[in-house]
Amino acid sequence: MNRSSILLATALLVHAHVNAQALGGRTVYLEEVTLPGMPGVQSFAWAQHNGEWLILGGRTDGLHQRQPFASFLAADNNTTAYVVDPVGLQVWSTSITSLPAALVEQLQCTNMEYVQRDTTLYVIGGYGYAASLLDHTTHDRLTAIDVPGAIQAIKNGQPLGPHFRSLADPRMEVTGGYLGLEGDHFHLVGGQRFEGRYNPMGPNHGPGFVQEYTNAIRRFRIEDDGVNLTIADYQEVIDTVNLHRRDYNLVPQVFPNGTTGFTAFTGVFQYGQDLPWLNTVDIQGTSYTVVPDFEQLLNQYHTAHMALYDSLANVMSTVFFGGIGRYYFDGNGTLWDDPNVPFVNTISLVERDANGVMQELAIGEMPALLGASAEFIPWPAAPQRINGMLKLDQMTADTVLVGHIMGGIESSAANIFFINTGTQSDASTRLFRVYLVSGPTGIAEQETGGELLRVNGAPGSDAVRVTLELPAADTGELRLLDGSGRLVRTLVKARIPAGQQTYHVDLSDLAPGTYLVEYRSEERHATVRFVR
Repeated sequence: MNRSSILLATALLVHAHVNAQALGGRTVYLEEVTLPGMPGVQSFAWAQHNGEWLILGGRTDGLHQRQPFASFLAADNNTTAYVVDPVGLQVWSTSITSLPAALVEQLQCTNMEYVQRDTTLYVIGGYGYAASLLDHTTHDRLTAIDVPGAIQAIKNGQPLGPHFRSLADPRMEVTGGYLGLEGDHFHLVGGQRFEGRYNPMGPNHGPGFVQEYTNAIRRFRIEDDGVNLTIADYQEVIDTVNLHRRDYNLVPQVFPNGTTGFTAFTGVFQYGQDLPWLNTVDIQGTSYTVVPDFEQLLNQYHTAHMALYDSLANVMSTVFFGGIGRYYFDGNGTLWDDPNVPFVNTISLVERDANGVMQELAIGEMPALLGASAEFIPWPAAPQRINGMLKLDQMTADTVLVGHIMGGIESSAANIFFINTGTQSDASTRLFRVYLVSGPTGIAEQETGGELLRVNGAPGSDAVRVTLELPAADTGELRLLDGSGRLVRTLVKARIPAGQQTYHVDLSDLAPGTYLVEYRSEERHATVRFVR
């Protein structure tokens, strides 16, 4: 795809309005949730059971500093295990320091690779300070965690140890890669081995370091009888060009021919310059293909993302929420190329149609510079495959809760790397519900021009503000309708003066869902859809 073919869709407040052909005609809508005690973590691992989340590892600070003595400080390692209940709005926590020393060192690391199979969370590698070495290292461990057991232990103040098992294996010494699960096989893709302190001046300056990209797809099975762990059927494919990437997004995919696999979306760094890759790689087993005629310009670092498949249209969609990227749109819709690779608030969509053609769209904005090293956690009640891929064609309600966005880095400005003292960004404590809503939201559909009808209010609120602006006095009717167009109540039926009129509408007696406000007269007609 050439750069001029990126499409920009209209962004409204904190929700994204997508053209009718994208996401089955649904709109992505974010609702911020206040959860007391919410941890601020980024680059962490998560699993879930019965709607509760287990959170491990990562960091409690923001973007790492440039100076080796200040970067990736042990004091900012996350040494706490959390349980988060996003429905009951509760958080439980306990220290991991009661675990064996090797596990404590691994599970407070950043950029571990992980995936959940059934009720077990498997965690691999990770980078951080190891007290046993008096230095920073990439760990060589595979750790298995009994998710329901760990959750109950944290909630009840019981020992964690019985729910954790681990083995050392040099093939697991990876950080910043991605772990995917396809059938019985795990895919450890990309990443690096990094030993020593970070130093932007290179491996031979100051304290020095060792950095080795894996350049690999490592495919294997984990044999696990609940007591013993074994890595079996190990295969490795190396490509020093196309698989040379880390800190990226590996997303499960359904390809046009119905087969499944993954796409590795961009990542960093190119060999000749510190810029993200623009190409993407499709992976099936140990086979891989660079996607032809497509460049992903937006959202190139690891960020919160969700995968959706429409089996009726045979369309695969991947949505990326904010993060860090080389390209971004300004308020006028102009695409900018910033080689400093700033934090961005872009919400983007990469769509693969039934013919295998991929296109990228900017579909909205995060409410701040959020999303980098954050996670999208699918909602269990949303229709989905076993790997968390959402089944778009099986969503029947007007408004569907599909997941939450948790954690990551919130930055105070786009470009902070060269001025970063540790105060310009932080690990985010903000939590967002992610909805998919049928039809347009907050956009007047006018059959005759001249008037403007607006509705303001977040999903779940008990009231909305309706604004009607008429060019001339008019005798009309303002009505509240349900999602199918049936009358709920008449708001106004009168002669309405010219100019702007504002009405506050109480919704506390209505069930959650999609509603419409309609203004109709002999001369004018406008309708706005909104979420309750």
